[in-house]
Amino acid sequence: MGIDSESDVAANLQIGPTSVGMVRIYVEGEGIDLPLDFDPEEAEEIAEELLAAAEAAREIAAGGKPAKGKGPKKR
Repeated sequence: MGIDSESDVAANLQIGPTSVGMVRIYVEGEGIDLPLDFDPEEAEEIAEELLAAAEAAREIAAGGKPAKGKGPKKR
């Protein structure tokens, strides 16, 4: 499945700090229990990528094409 493929999979997403100073993105769903820990700098990079992807999605929804370099990055 690619980034642009639709899916019927539902999951809960939680984001918060851990007791050791990391940022945890926790994904939980049917058959999924995935804690992902990032240092604060990595979390800020992810936040920037989310904002850029949201901006690109708005442009696409408005009938345009996303600006070059505004789409999601592969990690």
